[in-house]
Amino acid sequence: MKKPILAAILAVVLAMGSLCGCGGATSEAPANSSENSASSGEATPAPEAKHANEIVVGIPQDLDSLDPFQMGTAGTREVMFNVFEGLIKLNPDGSYADAVASSHSVSEDGLTYTFTLRDGVVFHNGKAATADDVLYSINTCVASTVNESVAAALSAAEVSVDGNDIVFTLGETNTDFLAYVSNAYIVPADYSAQATAPVGTGPFKFESYSVQDSLVLSKNQDYYGTPAQLDKVTFKIFASTDAELMALDSGALDMVAHLQYDQISTLSNGYTVLDGTMNLAVAMYLNNAVAPFDNMLVRQALCYAVDIDEIMAFATGGQGVKIGSSMFPNFGKYFDASLAENYPHNVEKAKELLAEAGYADGFSFKITYATEYEHPYGDMAAAIQQELAQVGITAELNPIEWASWYSDVYKGRSFDATLVGFDTSVLSATGMLQRWTSNASKNMIGFSNAEYDEAYAAAVACTDDAEQTALYKRCLEILNEDAANVYIQDLAEYVVINPALEGYHFYPLYIMDMSTICVK
Repeated sequence: MKKPILAAILAVVLAMGSLCGCGGATSEAPANSSENSASSGEATPAPEAKHANEIVVGIPQDLDSLDPFQMGTAGTREVMFNVFEGLIKLNPDGSYADAVASSHSVSEDGLTYTFTLRDGVVFHNGKAATADDVLYSINTCVASTVNESVAAALSAAEVSVDGNDIVFTLGETNTDFLAYVSNAYIVPADYSAQATAPVGTGPFKFESYSVQDSLVLSKNQDYYGTPAQLDKVTFKIFASTDAELMALDSGALDMVAHLQYDQISTLSNGYTVLDGTMNLAVAMYLNNAVAPFDNMLVRQALCYAVDIDEIMAFATGGQGVKIGSSMFPNFGKYFDASLAENYPHNVEKAKELLAEAGYADGFSFKITYATEYEHPYGDMAAAIQQELAQVGITAELNPIEWASWYSDVYKGRSFDATLVGFDTSVLSATGMLQRWTSNASKNMIGFSNAEYDEAYAAAVACTDDAEQTALYKRCLEILNEDAANVYIQDLAEYVVINPALEGYHFYPLYIMDMSTICVK
């Protein structure tokens, strides 16, 4: 670790006031255990729950859409998981539970999936769920451009109704098909106000939403399954994690998820800390479609110039796991830790590659990130800025609001480089890798590699598990070899919760399940 560089960065950040003040550490729990809780040491006692069955949860960004078929961000999907359900839904252990369907079966040849519609399922508007609603929802999901991999998988199946059975007939086997079905939310066919007053079948129903302020959900009294124990959950929206942390430390919030180690170390309110992982591929994503990042040598030079260990030490306290490509460790089947070692920090190698690419004197570019995620992305950007200066590259930090980032950077592709983490709504390799195929609408970096496209297509069509896994891992190797991005880490995740509450569970995807939380 280069302590002079870190010291310089820290001095600048402290001068800008972007770090929180002192505070006793609330937990020394390891970063990557599955679910451990730890209470703080000699901290101020936490207040009791303010309302017997009502809690307030802080979230650091606004929702992008209330419509289940237009939700594009992980932050929106994770809270609306409480409102919408598919025929099946994900469990915390990665298995699937029957939801709107009471049972499901798969034929021996893997080509026919049969889901029996559950009796007594009622939408939040009081309408009974029928097979027509299921067909409408599947067709609407297929027509959506928000989740291409889900739409492609469902559109490849022939859907028919046989009494209470919804039957999907595939032309070829798809071992991830259940994952796609779980992402097809079932909504009423004759309801057109999903964008303003969403209606689903989940354990919580929509009550109100105020832009940049809050989303309020209330208990679904007519839920067919195990009812939620909380009567109301208010998701309070904050403009920054700093403001969110201040509210949490004051006791105004009952829970905040997705925190980093340096953030929880500033808290002094005696709340309980749960630790897990975020399941994110965090990187400095490079716009491969614009100069100089359309040159692979330049991208590789950046990978050598950036010391990932140092970035993690500064921005995340060394917590989390280096990734090396677009996959996170909880996908152990596909994750290859060795890829993270392919670009050891080497200033001279970076300078050689820059000279070979025609940039011996360096260049200037902007690193864009959302202000709502100053920690850790702003911290990472500041550290990367210092690292790149050693090879003659000038990086300008460009913090913008999340709404602008989503519209301009993600959708508009107007950026040089950006710090962000990508997750998947589908528990399959396709959820992480489909977006980097040449023609994918989500391919915001403009990555294009014929071998990658061929390997991905072959993996999707493959029916042999070992061969399919090898093909997906080859895709990850190509992203690494071409230095599509400067891959950093999967973040450690800390959830801080009022000690009067219990029952929170980590999922292998971005999900904030309120239905299991209760007052002790």
